[in-house]
Amino acid sequence: MQLDFTKLDGLIPAIIQDASSGEVLMLGFMNDIAFAETQRTREVVFFSRSRNRLWKKGESSGHILRVREIRVDCDADSLLIRVDPIGPGVCHEGYRSCFFRSIASDGKTQIIEQRTFEPEKIYAHETKAEETKR
Repeated sequence: MQLDFTKLDGLIPAIIQDASSGEVLMLGFMNDIAFAETQRTREVVFFSRSRNRLWKKGESSGHILRVREIRVDCDADSLLIRVDPIGPGVCHEGYRSCFFRSIASDGKTQIIEQRTFEPEKIYAHETKAEETKR
């Protein structure tokens, strides 16, 4: 099966799910090279739209995502990657999941999770501008 990289300027969304708990950890994008590298290394590699380059999850934090299973949707243009996360979290803001906020019916957001690590210690060598671009 060939993945369809034609719809989003050469990118496909990749939903990252904890293989043990089922929790959705993040959403990233892959181009064909990132996908091939993910398959080869069995660790998740994305294409960073803000940096315009390949980005291995954990290259700064050490919090890598080991691939357990890769699923493709019916249109072959989205992935579900089931992983074993290594480290206390995947979110650059210090949470286990990037989905740590809830939107109430009145439109207000609320943080519903606890931080699992201190991002300022992990990403101390990065500038604020780089951190904001993620």
